[in-house]
Amino acid sequence: MEKSYASASSGELGVVAGGGGRSVRVIPLRHPQEAVAGSSPSWWSVVMVKARGMGPRDWAEAALPCLSWMRTYRLKEDLQADLAAGITVGVMLVPQLAVGPVALVSLLVSNVLGGIVDSSSELYTELAILLAFMVGVLECLMGLLRLGWLIRFISHSVISGFTTASAIVIGLSQIKYFLGYSVTRSSKIIPLIESIIGGIDQFSWPPFVMGSSFFVILLIMKNLGKSNKRLRFLRASGPLTAVVFGTIFVKIFHPSSISVVGEIPQGLPKFSIPRGFEHLMSLMPTAVLITGVAILESVGIAKALAAKNGYELDPNKELFGLGIANICGSFFSSYPATGSFSRSAVNHESGAKTGLSGIIMGIIIGGALLFMTPLFTDIPQCALAAIVISAVTSLVDYEEAIFLWSIDKKDFFLWAITFITTLIFGIEIGVLVGVGFSLAFVIHESANPHIAVLGRLPGTTVYRNRLQYPEAYTYNGIVVVRIDAPIYFANISYIKDRLREYELNLPNSNRGPDVGRVYFVILEMSPVTYIDSSAVQALKDLYQEYRDRHIQIAIANPNRQVHLLLSRSGIIDMIGTGWCFVRVHDAVQVCLQKVQSSSSSSIKLSPQASGDLADSVTTPKVQQRYSFLKNLWKSQVGDGCTGSEVQPLLRQNLV
Repeated sequence: MEKSYASASSGELGVVAGGGGRSVRVIPLRHPQEAVAGSSPSWWSVVMVKARGMGPRDWAEAALPCLSWMRTYRLKEDLQADLAAGITVGVMLVPQLAVGPVALVSLLVSNVLGGIVDSSSELYTELAILLAFMVGVLECLMGLLRLGWLIRFISHSVISGFTTASAIVIGLSQIKYFLGYSVTRSSKIIPLIESIIGGIDQFSWPPFVMGSSFFVILLIMKNLGKSNKRLRFLRASGPLTAVVFGTIFVKIFHPSSISVVGEIPQGLPKFSIPRGFEHLMSLMPTAVLITGVAILESVGIAKALAAKNGYELDPNKELFGLGIANICGSFFSSYPATGSFSRSAVNHESGAKTGLSGIIMGIIIGGALLFMTPLFTDIPQCALAAIVISAVTSLVDYEEAIFLWSIDKKDFFLWAITFITTLIFGIEIGVLVGVGFSLAFVIHESANPHIAVLGRLPGTTVYRNRLQYPEAYTYNGIVVVRIDAPIYFANISYIKDRLREYELNLPNSNRGPDVGRVYFVILEMSPVTYIDSSAVQALKDLYQEYRDRHIQIAIANPNRQVHLLLSRSGIIDMIGTGWCFVRVHDAVQVCLQKVQSSSSSSIKLSPQASGDLADSVTTPKVQQRYSFLKNLWKSQVGDGCTGSEVQPLLRQNLV
């Protein structure tokens, strides 16, 4: 076999001429050490470079995320909507903001602290405040360490199922103010329905009529505001209109059957430093769990609203903001708080554009607690319930379920399981179950990656999945396999099983001489972004198995990191540097050349096994295969050509 190199505009090209007289021109695969200058920097280098490039304004925005939207605030476009939303939610949610305690957090705090100290003691309150401080620190650390990527495991299907079920539960929990009697306080739909049905004999018409009227008015104003730009102020002013007219009605007629907000405690909590740090370690597991709830619920609803309004969410800033809120709250007698679904929905439906609505909310609530609590005593509860119900109805996303059913049953299953568990077991449990199934699907997909047998598209040197392109053809004796995932301990067994399957179940090849079995397996590794040590060992085992069965492995187009690892682990030397290629087409041409030049006579399994094989040859067909094996072996190690000579694809001095 002779070899030569020719220069070309695209780089050096290896030219291999075989016994058949046909030259195969291939692009030499560079050793990864050649690309050191262009290697990707470490994460620490990226962080340091970014930190050095940050100015005072960037640091200020990192510490206080609200400065980023304040700097670009559009006064004319956003002020009216933010003002209306802030006033509406501030009036409705005295004395809470859109960030506050949620059911599961309250339950966790109660259960843990109840096992440590009596709930009536002063220490109980101190530990609850300390928990807020601990949760805030953990959330800030997660934000600073940029661990918001964990939110990526909450898929859109989970968020949609969660928001739809939560909207239904929140709406049913508010229906008691329409019915005029108490309903069990629960985040689960079954106890709510049982309680609603059980108290139907206490039904009262006045709150139902008032609440329903406000609900219809809110829907009309919302739809008019959406459909007509000139009337868009109606959407934002609808909730405030319900509060004002409801309060006026109560003050004039004093209906006894309509419940009102009632007296609100006046004044702000006093500043105090959290205490009880000697219990820090015993509270740590609960603090971690509450932080997880904050990630699931608060950032979950934030993702839902971001998707609904078409803007990007930075989970790291969300976590940092929640952390600052909890830390500051702990100095004013607050226990752990996180984002609330219902309050966020009302804020969104009131037309809020930026975080200014939250600032306005805080000012109104602070002012109300200090000076105006008497003004809020006569707000009818059914008017507030109408605002909440009208807000959450827009989050019932049944259209998403229909869409998912039509395109992806797996995502529909995620939507359905999250929706059902949220309805039955509560909002927080529903999210946990949804995320759990999402992770299970991710693990399953990772452990069972997509693997495709590639064929050559007619008239090109392009190789594609034969299932996608039935016209693509393959060559007898050669199987080209593309692994569309990183190769690591969890999926290497599956990959090996599929490779054995391809070896035993030959594809319908339609080009080249009929050799009766597979002699070459080409691994197209461009989609493989990572290989771990377990996969390295498995590849070595696979090579030995193939060698025992007289099958040659070839590798095509590994990326720099994968190629470097394969070189360091000795796999490249084991397989042979001449069997590493830049393109699949190069690998196929070299393999095809060996098949064509050797098919007329032999392939030899190994020097020591040749005698046994020769003795066992009894039929013309087996004799032909034996000759094919023998001739292929000679093309690699015989006729004066050593293994190192067959290396136009990877230069010797680079290994």
